[in-house]
Amino acid sequence: MSKLAIIPNGGMLIHDGRIDIVGASDEIEKNARDAEVVDAGGRVVLPGFVDAHTHLVFAGTRLDDFERRARGETYEQIAAAGGGIWSTVEKTRAASESELLDQAKKHVSWFLRCGTTTVEAKSGYGLTLDDELKILRVIRRLNQETPLEIVPTFLGAHAIPHEDRQSPQRYVRLVINEMLPRVASEKLAEFCDVFCEHGYFDIEQSREILTAAKNLGLKLRIHADQLTNSGGAKLAAELRAMTADHLEKTDEKGIAAMKADGVQPVLLPGSVYALGLTGYPRAREMIEAGLPVVIATDFNPGSSPSPSMPTILSLACTQMKMSPAEAITASTINAAYSLNRGDKIGSLEQGKLANFSIFDCEDFREIAYWFGFPQAHSVYIRGERVHKLPEMTQKFNEAPTSIYRFSHL
Repeated sequence: MSKLAIIPNGGMLIHDGRIDIVGASDEIEKNARDAEVVDAGGRVVLPGFVDAHTHLVFAGTRLDDFERRARGETYEQIAAAGGGIWSTVEKTRAASESELLDQAKKHVSWFLRCGTTTVEAKSGYGLTLDDELKILRVIRRLNQETPLEIVPTFLGAHAIPHEDRQSPQRYVRLVINEMLPRVASEKLAEFCDVFCEHGYFDIEQSREILTAAKNLGLKLRIHADQLTNSGGAKLAAELRAMTADHLEKTDEKGIAAMKADGVQPVLLPGSVYALGLTGYPRAREMIEAGLPVVIATDFNPGSSPSPSMPTILSLACTQMKMSPAEAITASTINAAYSLNRGDKIGSLEQGKLANFSIFDCEDFREIAYWFGFPQAHSVYIRGERVHKLPEMTQKFNEAPTSIYRFSHL
């Protein structure tokens, strides 16, 4: 994970959205005299970030939760008082498909500005058949109407709805007997995920749902060991899931189980930071055990409201003691493999899609070093530029006198 195969003064020849040649710029120019030249100006060029865990589609915000956490309330206390996932569920159920699409398109623009070219996106804020299908249809439309590549995941087992709190098994049966067959038959998701945690879905319920999903041809992911060491990582290993995500409380036995059965850990330091906690996943132990670690934003309105992969790189280095090179690997090629796309994206190699970002720095370590502002100079998907940092066209002291109208002041 610490070897990046850097090419000084490198270049790429791109044709029809794919990379034809990678090597020294001078050599490529000799063999491509009629090609359009895009000069990166000595900046760092990297594969586009692959964000392997997001909750992209939702309605509204959770500003009240944010303020309550600032006053010292815990995730569990806020959820018990009607906040948390449930508050977003209510807003998302009330929103139309077009309203969800409009808000999600704004989120897409944020990801592109941060240098991300592929994201995994989960449902999970509907918790009824119709509302879960609505979210997945929005994800499908985003794939059709925006340049961002989006990998859909069904997360109907995100929480037990309020109407089923007294009969959680009824909701489990709904997920298995009604939601999963529709999702699979309409090809609305590639993966199925479960929030395996005390107070959400226990080990047996998670096993039951994921086994049903696997039998329908969906690949598996698991929210595991986030709040307690409930055995989620071991279940991921038992079921040969592609990933186990979060893992803040996973111990050495869970790490060994993931290693033995080829499960990739997806670590989400943004949610630890945003919840005001200090217990980050044991990234160093996982890397030293030989696990191909992934880092992702966990973008969502409650516990990680950030689309910024550069911020996640900074947290990975400062809080989980990953090296900058390891963080780059974890957010590009390792993440691509966790989404079953390692042969298409995640590195700049011949034959792969020309998904890359140009960063306004001279050393890749600057991406994690400087944090809190966008460093992506320009972003390309399939060889087409989809974002460019706006240039300053006028000095502030030359701006004309103007009247400004504000919605709030």
